[in-house]
Amino acid sequence: MKRTKIISDSEPYFQNYRQGEREIYSKLFQPDIIPNFTFTRLVSDIPTDAEIVDQYEVSVNDFDISNVTILKKKNESKLFYHLSPPESLLTEEENSLLNLARSVLIEHQPKAEEFTDVERTRKVFFNISKDILFDLAKTKGVSLTYFSSMKLSAILVRHTIGFGLVEVLLQDKNLQDISLNAPIPQNPIYVRHQDYDECSTNVLPSREDADSWAAKFRMISGRPLDEANPILDTQLEIDDLRARIAIVQAPLSPDGLAYSIRRHRESPWTLPLFVKNKMINPLGAGILSFLIDGARTILIAGTRSSGKTSLLGSLMLEINPKSRIITIEDSLELPVESLRKLNYDILRMKVRSALLKTGSEVSADDGIRTSLRLGDSSLIIGEVRSVEAKALYEAMRVGALANVVAGTIHGASPYGVFDRVVNDLGVPATSFKATDIIAVANPIKSADGLHSWRRLLEISEVKKHWKEDPIREKGFNELMKYSVEKDELEASDSLINGESDVIKDIASKVKGWAGNWDAVYDNILLRAKIKNEVVKVAESTGKNELLEAKFNALSNYKFHKISEEVIKETGLPMGDRVFPEWQKWLNKEVRNFKV
Repeated sequence: MKRTKIISDSEPYFQNYRQGEREIYSKLFQPDIIPNFTFTRLVSDIPTDAEIVDQYEVSVNDFDISNVTILKKKNESKLFYHLSPPESLLTEEENSLLNLARSVLIEHQPKAEEFTDVERTRKVFFNISKDILFDLAKTKGVSLTYFSSMKLSAILVRHTIGFGLVEVLLQDKNLQDISLNAPIPQNPIYVRHQDYDECSTNVLPSREDADSWAAKFRMISGRPLDEANPILDTQLEIDDLRARIAIVQAPLSPDGLAYSIRRHRESPWTLPLFVKNKMINPLGAGILSFLIDGARTILIAGTRSSGKTSLLGSLMLEINPKSRIITIEDSLELPVESLRKLNYDILRMKVRSALLKTGSEVSADDGIRTSLRLGDSSLIIGEVRSVEAKALYEAMRVGALANVVAGTIHGASPYGVFDRVVNDLGVPATSFKATDIIAVANPIKSADGLHSWRRLLEISEVKKHWKEDPIREKGFNELMKYSVEKDELEASDSLINGESDVIKDIASKVKGWAGNWDAVYDNILLRAKIKNEVVKVAESTGKNELLEAKFNALSNYKFHKISEEVIKETGLPMGDRVFPEWQKWLNKEVRNFKV
């Protein structure tokens, strides 16, 4: 017995030990804190050998507040994300009420159709939970305040019809990805933090909860998840919280269920936000804004987690609200609801996942062809993944070019996009020339390999003269290229000298711009100056809401309105006339602007 590990670890504390004392247990065991009705556990203690890097609160409202501590463990490069949700700080009376309330609440089994309207179902269950908790507290003689009832109701909903502590993690706006690796009971949850990169957590999920969540996601999505279909792509929307969910199981994942969760920003990304975060510089933002107004076809390429979909969402905000927009996605990631609230005319179409061969949903290529019958619209494709590429290029070539056509695709360079579209997806090389612009976004890493940042690395146009190989025949023309030394995009000589066929084609259809490169480039610089000014004013005034979608849409409208007035006076929207007027409006608006 003396040679067992528990006895050998206990020996240093034996000298002053008196029989019956329990303090020694705290030296040997680490408690897991959980409500009785969930199997997912929390390691409550902060590691003793760790240094605190940061601490902050995560709150949805006044009664649902969690504490986060970021720690650096000795000899570990990955930081530790320690979560203390309200669940871990309940009193014995509160835990007792929760367990009793759950027993009552569980008698109502939600039907599958109830899960399809997640927001409504949660509100109903939240109100029912409050009533049950007040009744039980009265019966048991427990004093329950309004604040406590709201807190307990939120916890009860989260751990019954919700997704447990995963929801708490999703409330943290600093998190970008959440991973549950198989076998789930043997691994903590891992997160990707916007400031601290990859972190391990103190959340230890259980197989029971993982199975329960998978069943709910099957019902929400209406898609299968079984041995014949071991992959499920879907989304989660709770109030303003949006996340993309990817689930795999056996036989693809031989160790069982695994989750990859991508958290989306509550409000859409905007070009000024990207300028502030240095993903793009003002000139790059100005060019993209100009190209959107010029109704070009744009593919945003990059690896996973490069910010492709976020950048595509920011470009949707550059589309004039007078234009109709049709989005086509297999997983709903684009900020459609946010744009609707800003009075955009937008129609969302959900199509079958490329991973499913059959199902009740319409295929992506049929969705694209259908969009051409729905009237004059800009077409936004969530991601070009499979056979729909042929339909997309068909749309580009047969008339969709009257409006913006844009989408995302995996690829690390313009030629990488060409290779994927032509050689992998089977689009004829001549059809690929319907692409006007390829913007490449990818993370860049620090020399020590411990940090990474998202950057737009290149904006290139696809020239139209080549026949077979755009590399050999010089079919790509760089407009902007990332400079490692300056950590930003730089304009190429061809852009500065007016050697862009795409931009000149846009100019050829505008009175006063045809053959006048100086006027065209002046407009690009004007747009860049406006985006940069919004960032500068937001930073100087502390009004970060100026960077958000609502003000971005308002600023774009005012830019176009002032440009229209200047054109009536001078014939051209020259920057030295438009910018001062727009700046006057900005200074006045900043004093009165409210979210």
